[in-house]
Amino acid sequence: MKRRDFITLLGGAAAAWPLAARAQQGGMPVIGYLSSGTQAADVDAAASFRRGLGEVGYVEGRNVAIEYRWGDNNLGRLPALADDLVRHRVAAIFAGGLIAPRVAKAATATIPIVFQMGEDPVKEGIVANLNRPGGNITGFSNFSNVLFSKRLGLLRDIAPRAEAFAFLVNPNNSNAEPDTKEVQAAAAAAGRRVEVLSAGSVRELETAFAAMAQKQVGGVIIGVDPPFFLTVRAQIAALEIRHAIPAIYNRREFPAAGGLMSYGIDPLVTRQQSGVYVGRILKGEKPGDLPVQLPTKFEFIINLKTAKALGLTIPPTMLALADEVIE
Repeated sequence: MKRRDFITLLGGAAAAWPLAARAQQGGMPVIGYLSSGTQAADVDAAASFRRGLGEVGYVEGRNVAIEYRWGDNNLGRLPALADDLVRHRVAAIFAGGLIAPRVAKAATATIPIVFQMGEDPVKEGIVANLNRPGGNITGFSNFSNVLFSKRLGLLRDIAPRAEAFAFLVNPNNSNAEPDTKEVQAAAAAAGRRVEVLSAGSVRELETAFAAMAQKQVGGVIIGVDPPFFLTVRAQIAALEIRHAIPAIYNRREFPAAGGLMSYGIDPLVTRQQSGVYVGRILKGEKPGDLPVQLPTKFEFIINLKTAKALGLTIPPTMLALADEVIE
């Protein structure tokens, strides 16, 4: 961390913590909210978290305080942010993403932690067991990475003769390496080749899509990347149409912005459930006794307008399976 960034971080924490201190002195519990993203990108997710708290009787500013710590897409800041929350003895910590739960767990073995992540928390060493996580940590896994084989299968349904597909990943995201391995394994099992391309900026997105067109891939799986890909979803959809490369995404927001289709969960639902878990812990339940929750509902969204622009005819069987068809 640069010295200027460190001073800025400490200054922001010092300005925020008098409010938290007053809340603690008044008997009001304080929750630490740790996210690797930005405040602007996290608006809807934070609101969902507060709705979850409200379900169990906690309202921010009335009977609970929340101290927000965003990493601003700089993963190197997260350990200091987690340590800051621990030093101020928050009653519980919510940690969202792949790295935030790791650093929160490393920062404290006593403060309850509720995580939300896309990967397998057992495989990542966050908990030892899903049903009885034990210790001071539990949470929710979206299992976003294990859905890549399903997304590849949907691409194959619209491009059955394609021998190669592409996977677009943001190299700045900590999930880049594990997700790439998942996609490569899924492609190998399907007897297809996968071209892995990276993009961490709009200019690199344009370069990546140009490379896909040159390689004549049958379609592209867009990696799970809320910090960047979700923010520029309209630009990605425009590139998909410009280069006539069918794409599949992990969230409804992408086809709503003009992308072809998505398959995954609604992460805002999981964030709301995370708020419920934190509220239950504040009421006295132990995190180690609360099972790690997995998704039970998956959404398949198709944008027919985009399909037409790509010159695709979506098979009737796919349309019948879709939870929503955007026309």
